[in-house]
Amino acid sequence: MQTKKYHVAKGDTVMVIAGKEKAKTGKVLQVLPKKDAVIVEGLNMVKRHVRARGNEPGGITEKEAALHVSNVQLYCTKCVKPVRTKVTVLENGDKQRTCIKCDSSLEN
Repeated sequence: MQTKKYHVAKGDTVMVIAGKEKAKTGKVLQVLPKKDAVIVEGLNMVKRHVRARGNEPGGITEKEAALHVSNVQLYCTKCVKPVRTKVTVLENGDKQRTCIKCDSSLEN
């Protein structure tokens, strides 16, 4: 089975381009290929009721829910907006994602 390849990866800074969290930025905490989704730090918060376990107290906690991968775009700090990317090959043969508009590197 072939693994899915996305335009975002764990640790990338992204901006939400659709939905209730539109125009907010955050860092990708997790990529969920089976759901075609990503979890972004501090965005799409939902409340969950947690049962007490051992010495952990129960109650209502807030955590990040998944966003569909099509609703986020990589955020370019130089352009200060969400951008599409291209892959450029360096002299040593390594590949890196770059901003289409300003040609700056988007690698962490």
